Amino acid sequence: MDIGKIHFRNNLFLAPLAGYTDGAFRRIATEYGAGCCVTEMVSAEGLARGNDKTADLLKRFDGEKELIMQLFGPDVDPFTRSLDSILKYEPTMIDINCGCPVPKVVKTGAGSAMMKEPDKIGRIVSFITKNSSVPVSVKFRLGWDMESENYLEFAHVCVDNGAKLLTLHARTRSQGYSGVANWAKIKALKDEFKNTDIKIFGSGDVFSAEDAVRMLSETGCDGVMLARGAIGNPFIFSQAKALLEGKEYTRPTVDEIIRTILAHYDYMCEILDEKTAGHEMRKHVCAYVKGLKGASRVKAEIVKAVKREEYVAALEGLK
Repeated sequence: MDIGKIHFRNNLFLAPLAGYTDGAFRRIATEYGAGCCVTEMVSAEGLARGNDKTADLLKRFDGEKELIMQLFGPDVDPFTRSLDSILKYEPTMIDINCGCPVPKVVKTGAGSAMMKEPDKIGRIVSFITKNSSVPVSVKFRLGWDMESENYLEFAHVCVDNGAKLLTLHARTRSQGYSGVANWAKIKALKDEFKNTDIKIFGSGDVFSAEDAVRMLSETGCDGVMLARGAIGNPFIFSQAKALLEGKEYTRPTVDEIIRTILAHYDYMCEILDEKTAGHEMRKHVCAYVKGLKGASRVKAEIVKAVKREEYVAALEGLK
């Protein structure tokens, strides 16, 4: 799939997931077939101030080529002060987060609060497109709440100011992650820009390979951002790719799941110290083993695991 002059190997992307999409997770997702990955959302203000932890979120894993870097902020000011910093990391695209519903983000005026004032996203996109050659994308929601759905108006503001890719999470901010994502709105957005070169991606309630294929089919969108459905399940990328190619797929065996978990742990140890990696990996393991026989036994052991041999021992519970 091409967006402007940029070529992606497919249209199944790993969405930005705060606390999850670090280099280790992106590497696993890429190995299983993700067409591209998006960083965790990065504070434009933190980047502007030279915060080391903020900058660490933008570092590629060894061999990572395409990487969409996502920024958030309440207005154009922090973007004007952080643009030079993010360009040093050579982003494939710069994505602006206008969808995060978390209160601590929203109360600053960032995330989905941006849906209330479309003119702000217009100024942000315009500034970046006029001051760099990096394509801009925007991820947003249907609106602030059911009474104020303005996603089509918001999308036009983004496109009119130079955005090349739009990703719609088909819920309002007030819904958070509850209820059902309204895929019909993704179709409406795609229809709105069907005679243009603007790419439309869908997001929301894609928990299986079949869901990804169905979203593409039902909405006509150009691609899918896989979010919660990919946590503990990077296999979803290879499975969806197989279905799109008209092939069948086999579910991962217990041995493959264990190998993937340990590879994920090893990659995490490459970017973090052992103790931190051991703690951070626990949430991933709980997702990997969910629904498997012996999962409760593994989870009971994982909460005490830090070192690799402790993870290996804990995962024996799956056998």
